[in-house]
Amino acid sequence: MGNRLMNTEIFIAKKLIFSRDKTKSIARSILDIAIFGISLGLAVMIVAVSVVTGFKNEISRKVVGFASHIQILNFDSNISFETQPIDSRQDFVDDLRADPDIRDVQVFATKAGIIKTKSDIQGVVLKGVGADYNWDFLEDYLQEGSVPGFNDSVPDNSVLISKYLATLLKLELNDDFLMYFIQDPPRMRRFTITGIFETSLEEFDKTFVFGDLRHIQNLNDWSEVQVSGFEVNIQDFSKLDEGTYKVMNSVGFGFEDDGSRLKVVNIEEKYPQIFDWLNLQDMNVMIILILMLVVAGFNMVSGLLILILDRTNMIGTLKALGSRNLSIRKIFLYHSLFMIVKGLIWGNIIGIGICLIQQYFGIIELDQSSYYLTSVPINLNLLSIAGLNLGTAVVIILMLIVPSMIISRISPALAIRFE
Repeated sequence: MGNRLMNTEIFIAKKLIFSRDKTKSIARSILDIAIFGISLGLAVMIVAVSVVTGFKNEISRKVVGFASHIQILNFDSNISFETQPIDSRQDFVDDLRADPDIRDVQVFATKAGIIKTKSDIQGVVLKGVGADYNWDFLEDYLQEGSVPGFNDSVPDNSVLISKYLATLLKLELNDDFLMYFIQDPPRMRRFTITGIFETSLEEFDKTFVFGDLRHIQNLNDWSEVQVSGFEVNIQDFSKLDEGTYKVMNSVGFGFEDDGSRLKVVNIEEKYPQIFDWLNLQDMNVMIILILMLVVAGFNMVSGLLILILDRTNMIGTLKALGSRNLSIRKIFLYHSLFMIVKGLIWGNIIGIGICLIQQYFGIIELDQSSYYLTSVPINLNLLSIAGLNLGTAVVIILMLIVPSMIISRISPALAIRFE
């Protein structure tokens, strides 16, 4: 009996929503506005979440590409690029490389220098890498040439520089330039440009030049097993804290032969200003989501009240025939649910459509010096979109429960005479 009653309520709700009664044009217009409000709210939420997660993913990926997820350094190394060396023959390296959650472990060294051409001068950081370096990130942003390979027994003079530096210093592919290193005594090296990249992360593009690790070892009078440290990249950035603790446990608190200790620093600790800025975007998205839900909810509440007012005569008739208040409320809640679903469908079409257009055509451009990107990034995640749809539907339905109680205050006798 209960199942039959529920089917009756759904049947009446369908009749109401698909009714073509032209005398109800004003009420139908108001209901269409409520549906539009849900569609617009969901579309804005989809775009906001896709853009912010896109920002976070792209900028995080670029920063990690320059500095890795986790670095293992000499404890005495500070924030400068002149580092204290550690021994590359560490027992923990093989253990880390065998861990399925870790993508790669590679040695590196950094040293500040000055590039001097015939007409220009620019301070940079030479980042020395070895044969084990993963070039995938820089290959994705390569504009000209190719990445160097450092497999010979003698130092290779090939370097990879950014398009920003090449333009600033009027250099081109295959050009030679001199880099001076301020030390006692001062030293100089000649390098050849074999590749030019552009990540649009200007702060990093104008700083780093990628070259052979052995040059830095020679400049610093280090042995062939001394490096600035190790770069560790994990498989999942969302597990950065877990990965950091795992690396800390592997490295331990042992001492080097010279009495120095090792330290582990992750990318968020190394560049807190960038990641604090990215985390602030989450708050902006939360505010947008709340505002859109409230607007869509109140639009739907208004639509429900208009629907109840428009169908007062029907409500009185149903009550006179013995229908309970709860049963009649369900009819209008089912009706509202149909409207919400319709609004969600259009909201998905609009929101996902806007995101796809931006993703493939990059219509909205950005100032890369301020935003680190040339266009607004998009990250369409099906799980996030499904969550937005479900959350919107649940919140609006909950907001409709209280106003639907007005049905219990309607008198059957007065309602039947209501015009």
